[in-house]
Amino acid sequence: MVKIAKSIFICNKCSLEYSNWQGQCTNCQAWNTILECNNSKSTIINSKYSFFSGYNPTKVISKTKVQNLTNISIKPLPRFSTGFKEFDRVLGGGVVPGSVILLGGSPGSGKSTLLLQTLCQIATKIKMNTLYVSGEESIQQVAIRANRLQIIPNKELNILPETNIEQICITALEEQPKLMVIDSIQVMHMTDVSSQPGSISQVRESANFITRFAKNEGIAVIMIGHITKDGLLAGPKMLEHCVDCSIMLDCYSDSRLVILRSYKNRFGAVNELGIFYMTAHGLREVNNPSAIFISRSEEEITSGSSVMVVWKGTRPILVEIQALVANSMIDHPRRRITVGLEHNRLEILLAVLDRHCGLKMSDQDIFVNVVGGVKVRETSADLALMLAMVSSLHDRPLPRDLVVFGEVGLAGEIRPVPSSKERINEAAKHGFRYAILPKANFPEEVQDKMQIFGVKKITDALAILEKL
Repeated sequence: MVKIAKSIFICNKCSLEYSNWQGQCTNCQAWNTILECNNSKSTIINSKYSFFSGYNPTKVISKTKVQNLTNISIKPLPRFSTGFKEFDRVLGGGVVPGSVILLGGSPGSGKSTLLLQTLCQIATKIKMNTLYVSGEESIQQVAIRANRLQIIPNKELNILPETNIEQICITALEEQPKLMVIDSIQVMHMTDVSSQPGSISQVRESANFITRFAKNEGIAVIMIGHITKDGLLAGPKMLEHCVDCSIMLDCYSDSRLVILRSYKNRFGAVNELGIFYMTAHGLREVNNPSAIFISRSEEEITSGSSVMVVWKGTRPILVEIQALVANSMIDHPRRRITVGLEHNRLEILLAVLDRHCGLKMSDQDIFVNVVGGVKVRETSADLALMLAMVSSLHDRPLPRDLVVFGEVGLAGEIRPVPSSKERINEAAKHGFRYAILPKANFPEEVQDKMQIFGVKKITDALAILEKL
């Protein structure tokens, strides 16, 4: 007996399902966004895999065996390098075969450039077969970019101009690439989904299908994703859940600096940073990012600037925090602007300075900025931010070779932070001679060329500044 496939109706904007069609979605209140979809899961799976010659659908639905945790191998995952040390760091040490990576970023940030360079290096140095699927550009446009990037043609680097996911997987089965790039997931479409490319239904089904294909065939896939005007990845939130690694490429209009951040990684640390800079011939790595974020001029330093050590993923990075405390033009100032730091944290630290140090800034406008576009979310920046504000308030510059880190509590106490030894070593490597840090983080072995001050209270740190 043949089963008749039933239909469901899905909102193209919020992905809510309905049993019948209606004009307005009751969830997102959008009009004319509800489209009809086939609800027969088995029919969809079998029809999709029927495109593949010699592909067995039972491979997907075969019964799996129950295993004991003690019998599972814990050997390190096999990886291969992207050719960029910074890219490998963000991925946790390289690309894992069969993994799915989502790369997002604003238009012009260098996503396609970075991945085209990556495929070229893998094809040239490792001699692995790679496939670049271009859904937004023609093969001539890709060739022009490759020529500008001075990419040497290689037989292992192949280009496919296609937007149909089923046809892409058929080609991948024939070519057997080790790494495949989808540029981009928002322009891909499935044959069985009736909505337009870029819709929530198309993005969801396309991402699910390519993920299952990558896992079964052991082919690593990097999908490029668009972002919205709010800086979030376009499409359903499920897109970030189904992938193994979600990273973002940020580019700043006033700087050639490009920052690669990891927000999710099943094979490595999150909040890892990879630093690049844009040139006429593509992206180049920055091997010493601390030198860029603290590259202050040799002229006389100004007040309101302090240097701290933040922990990003698996390494410490020196960054500069700037604070400007200025007289307000109104009786009740409300301007408390932060860039790269949490605004609520600033309000707490101002209250601590008022209560425990007698420094009132209620009649001042305060502006805080982290140099270089680094986003600091850890509380180890508390002490450095407070000293920068005190420096700006009194118009007294801090020593150029002073580094500061530590968490500040509501009672004015300085709390310890993790990985203090690595932070101190990073500061000493860049020539810093003084360090103010929590007493509990005072190292057992003191650096020969570095004088370290351990403090328990914020008042102790201010007292030390009077002596330096």
